[in-house]
Amino acid sequence: MRRAVIDVGSNSVLLLVSELRGGEWVAVAEDTAITALGAGTKQTKLLSERGMSDTLAALAKFWRIAKENGATDILAGATMAARIATNAAEFLERAQAQSTPVVILTGEQEAQLGFEAIIGDPMFSDTDRISIVDPGGQSTEMVTASRVDGQWVVDFRRSYPVGTLGLKSTHFPEERVDGLTLLRATGALDDQIGVCYRPGQCGEVVVLGAAGTNLVSVRDVLTSWQPEVVHGARLEYEEISKAVGWMMPLSDAERREIPGVELGRENTIHLGAFILERFLFALRAEYCRVSVRGWRYALLANLDAFPL
Repeated sequence: MRRAVIDVGSNSVLLLVSELRGGEWVAVAEDTAITALGAGTKQTKLLSERGMSDTLAALAKFWRIAKENGATDILAGATMAARIATNAAEFLERAQAQSTPVVILTGEQEAQLGFEAIIGDPMFSDTDRISIVDPGGQSTEMVTASRVDGQWVVDFRRSYPVGTLGLKSTHFPEERVDGLTLLRATGALDDQIGVCYRPGQCGEVVVLGAAGTNLVSVRDVLTSWQPEVVHGARLEYEEISKAVGWMMPLSDAERREIPGVELGRENTIHLGAFILERFLFALRAEYCRVSVRGWRYALLANLDAFPL
């Protein structure tokens, strides 16, 4: 059995085609497209024509790839940008018209699926307390849970309206960010997160998404995608903070030239690092582990719960 899940994010579209082998889903094909569906959406409450067109083109391509790889069930799920856009119905209608239908996940569903993707990963099977941070283009999900008598109990779960594209259009409209702008944004984001964990309360912290994977790729100078190297890598709070410091003053063109930066992420990688830094500060975490398994991995086994 082969299935495909397409993550229609606010900044990127991600394809995962997997095959069920021995009771486990194993990836057989993956792809990424940066389409910026949610660029400017926080201010305009609209999905732009370019964002919709580029995303629809990516959907058509990924649907074709999924079918070519033998996927019999395909589901595409959209996140925060589609949740807040007043013209999301138009985007869904256009997706349906080209036979690539999309469902919109709630913030709670997105956070829960991200949590399930991590606790189902053997790499983190030995931990009894975990916090998961998933920075995106228009939202960031955070979950903290504990294992009690062999069962996971969620202690905290929230989807925050904080993302790289949102910050870009509000606090960081310029490519180059000066110290005063960064200081003001730090206070505003800390206030918006609004939580302060006690030391050790967060447990093992795991970050999902491009913020973590790109920071590892930059640190380790990975000029090609190497998930086996990135998955499980450790990022110290101090090195994330330093990355924010040296990337913020750069232009998009200068960030594009940094070895390890994924093409198309040059205008958001510094903002993703900043979001991760502030969430780790709220968690009082000294480091985090990086996972390449987003919520699409958990959705593979739950496609029936999201009928089109």
